Amino acid sequence: MTKARISALATTVAVSGLLFGCAADGSAPNALSAGTPTAAVETATTATPATVDNFMLADTEYMGHELYRTDAKVIVLISHANGCPIVRNLSPALKALQAKYESQGVQFLMVNSAVQDSMEAIAKEKAEYGVTIPILKDANQLVGEQLGVTRTAEFFVIDPKTWKVAYRGPLDDRLDYGSQKASAEHTWAADAIEATLAGRPAMAASKMSPGCLVDFPERGKVAQISYSKEVAPILEQKCAACHTEGGIGPFAMSSYEMVKGFSPMIREVLRTDRMPPWNVDPHVSKFADDKSLTPSEIKTVVHWIEQGAPRDGATDPMAVAAKKRVVQEFPLGKPDLVLALPTYKIPASGVVDYQRPIVVNPLTEGKWVKASTYVVNQRQAVHHFLSGYLKDIPADGKGNESRWGASMGGYAVGAESTLWPKNVGTYLPPGGAIGFQAHYTPFGKEVTDASKIGLYFYKDGEKPDLVMRNSVVVDNTIVIPPGEARHKETAYLNVPKDMLLYSAFPHAHYRGYASDFWVQYPDGTKKLLLAMPRYDFNWQREYTFAEPLKIPAGSKLIAHYWYDNSKQNPANPDASKKIVWGDQSWEEMFYTAIRYRWTEETSTKLTNYDQLMDETRLLAMLDDNLDGKIEKAEFKGELGDKLSPYFAQMDQDKSGGVENAELMAALKVMGGGRRRDQAAQVPAAPAPTPPAAKAGGGR
Repeated sequence: MTKARISALATTVAVSGLLFGCAADGSAPNALSAGTPTAAVETATTATPATVDNFMLADTEYMGHELYRTDAKVIVLISHANGCPIVRNLSPALKALQAKYESQGVQFLMVNSAVQDSMEAIAKEKAEYGVTIPILKDANQLVGEQLGVTRTAEFFVIDPKTWKVAYRGPLDDRLDYGSQKASAEHTWAADAIEATLAGRPAMAASKMSPGCLVDFPERGKVAQISYSKEVAPILEQKCAACHTEGGIGPFAMSSYEMVKGFSPMIREVLRTDRMPPWNVDPHVSKFADDKSLTPSEIKTVVHWIEQGAPRDGATDPMAVAAKKRVVQEFPLGKPDLVLALPTYKIPASGVVDYQRPIVVNPLTEGKWVKASTYVVNQRQAVHHFLSGYLKDIPADGKGNESRWGASMGGYAVGAESTLWPKNVGTYLPPGGAIGFQAHYTPFGKEVTDASKIGLYFYKDGEKPDLVMRNSVVVDNTIVIPPGEARHKETAYLNVPKDMLLYSAFPHAHYRGYASDFWVQYPDGTKKLLLAMPRYDFNWQREYTFAEPLKIPAGSKLIAHYWYDNSKQNPANPDASKKIVWGDQSWEEMFYTAIRYRWTEETSTKLTNYDQLMDETRLLAMLDDNLDGKIEKAEFKGELGDKLSPYFAQMDQDKSGGVENAELMAALKVMGGGRRRDQAAQVPAAPAPTPPAAKAGGGR
């Protein structure tokens, strides 16, 4: 009897393959392989959680979505996997549901926990089937596990007031295995949305989702995880350097009891991707000194906490290791030169303008720098330091960025040291001074900061052959409208000569939400180099590529930033204000610092290629559509407002856009050379001239 029913079902599926979107080329499973009868579905279903815990996942556009960061009235999560005919068939119905309820404050998100689906594959299928709902990749399966997902096309209707699941089940009764109705008789998910919007209890579905089974290899099979053999080694290797006495972590992982006590918080920060503070997406590029936890490590720690964080073993590995940990003032070892920044008294409250102190360079002979480390005296008060060499000691004692030469490194929380690659250095001449940009933030207590920087040099006779350069993809023409949750800005650098790119350092302020970094090659093709789905203002870090990236002449290095100026942003000082570029944290920045070298340049044969790159910097700030000219609508910000009235005069060839030569000619007439330099505000520049070599121009 059972065999006959299955045979009949198989025949139905074969005849109606298109009904379920099954591909003729076999790229998708047929409906029979995708599912089993309803009774089996019900027995395979896991329990629905009473409430849904917070999480952060990136979608196929590498945009982060944190569940609890929302003003939605209802949230609908839908389980997803590529190749499932049930999910594919739902695409038109999902569009209709989204069109009906999104304007009423309902947020729709799909969650893909399928181990076999890559981000690229999900994006391809999403585009092919015209899905407009963001699809989040649950690579660690922690979200799917907590939701109790068994199959695709499961709808979870969530009430954000309580984070309770109001409904779990299929969209409706239109689809089943091997058959579908012209229209649904029961619209369970829509009914649940309506009920939740109205504050009424939702009725339970009469049966479970008919979607495809999703494999959760570790669900229900995770053996008791060992604290001493599995968890403690992960914490010691990846976390304890900061979470130690005297470290920058808020508590010390000095014993099992400390870890156990903070275990609920550890689980939360792992699920929301707040810790470790390594904010780039692991699916894009590989980086040296990667501070992130692997998926296996994340699941080990989270599953151990969910098991109750049990202890085993006669000794406590964390307590033993804590006795051996030493927080070194200079973690790279004793510097060759230590420079003390001028002390600065930071008030308990108010606003502190950027300080630009200088330190006289005591060197009597030039040195090649290979590393630097800041020792920050008042961590709570120091937001960042930047540096640049000054050929002459400023008479006013201020090291303004417009005078800077090569960078000696910078500091922000999480980025205390700067290391140059082997055989690559930056030349520090004798004499002159080093200028600093110091950003101090009051924190309720008056303190005096006495920070210092340690410099490490190549030894005599070890002169590096190659020269490190610094620049910035910057845009100080940004304008962020009030209340906008995902405002996007774009800027780029034109690369005039072949380059090796070593690192990128994204930077924004309180309203920064996400950022990415691309290369557009001369043939027009693009490659994503770095994706930061959720920018975290509390952590600033340079991301050094595992191998330097070859960037050919004629390429563009493109940065995008998204800003959250809405009330959803808990760090937003005022969602009612239009925000423009500014130094202070409640203003905004668009600032991706890069380190690179020109492939034709050596320490004895310097170039002026940085100057060539700077010549189109202003155009690259304003040219949002990357077409090589500035249309009138692209003139924005303070500078754009000043130039826009002269658009017709600047567009000398009447092409409908201002090209770089036209822009430079106009600025020259208007006396804008100085303004252009101020607009760029690039704090790090090419290396100064070493002995017996003549440097080219550039900033």
